[in-house]
Amino acid sequence: MRLVSVDEVRAAAERIRGVAVRTPLLACPWAERPERTLWLKPENLQPIGAFKVRGAWNALAVLPESERAAGVVAFSSGNHAQAVAYAARAGGVPAVIVIDDTAPALKIAATKELGAEVVLAPPAERAAVARALAAERGATLIPPYDHPNVIAGQGTAGLEIAEDRPDVASVLVPISGGGLASGIAVAVKALCPKAAVFGVEPELAADTRDSFKAGELVRWPSEDRVRTSADGLRAEPSELTFAHLTALLDDVLTVSEAEIRSTVGELAARSRIVAEPSGAVAPAAYLHRTDVLPPGPCVAVVSGGNIDPALFVDILRERTHS
Repeated sequence: MRLVSVDEVRAAAERIRGVAVRTPLLACPWAERPERTLWLKPENLQPIGAFKVRGAWNALAVLPESERAAGVVAFSSGNHAQAVAYAARAGGVPAVIVIDDTAPALKIAATKELGAEVVLAPPAERAAVARALAAERGATLIPPYDHPNVIAGQGTAGLEIAEDRPDVASVLVPISGGGLASGIAVAVKALCPKAAVFGVEPELAADTRDSFKAGELVRWPSEDRVRTSADGLRAEPSELTFAHLTALLDDVLTVSEAEIRSTVGELAARSRIVAEPSGAVAPAAYLHRTDVLPPGPCVAVVSGGNIDPALFVDILRERTHS
């Protein structure tokens, strides 16, 4: 299977220039460990609060005018939904988004506010519902990760990491469908070949870890994957993303629900970063799995900050009283 190239990622970077925020690397002196330092890549600062705008914008940007006029359809747990809606509104493209009926109300409301038509479906059925809608309406399907243009767009975050921290020793990236980890690994391995790239998953949705160990896709039931509070990490890799992950990742790490929650609080208190649970898994791996990381600078991607306000308050209250 053909993998996305670093040249495709560079082309995507030109398309999203001035649209996606070129997020900085933030030093975390409070998290220094012997021989290791932590740098955060705060993708929560993107216009829709998550990295997904990179891939969505790139995928829409390359569509022919005839396809743009017919509209787009996407399916998502929430952040890709907002990203496609954002890009579609900017380009005057009609958009229909199928969102998990278990997604946070915050993400559903934000997608509607961006002008997209929203259809709710069970997580296990959302892809099929989206494909049916696309066929019915003659629209183009923009999947959340299973597409070279989406992967290339997400990889632009890896270009920025390599440019800002060419001496990076390790990069921690959350994994759900695998588009972000695939794209970042393409860029980092091409430009910083000595760096290790680790995918990170919640223990309650660790299907990629099992697949990585088995050397083939291992599927977890949807009802198992939805147990994690990291709602953006409940998807599973495709054949395309898994090919990237097995070729480019050094390993897949997992973190517990308690570690995810505590890291959300740590990021807020120590670095003034608002992270949703999905966005906290990579920093959580640095804080709780340090022994497996090589010495040197570590970059952890905070993939998003679209957290339910009540959940955020609960986590901060827990930290205050612990």
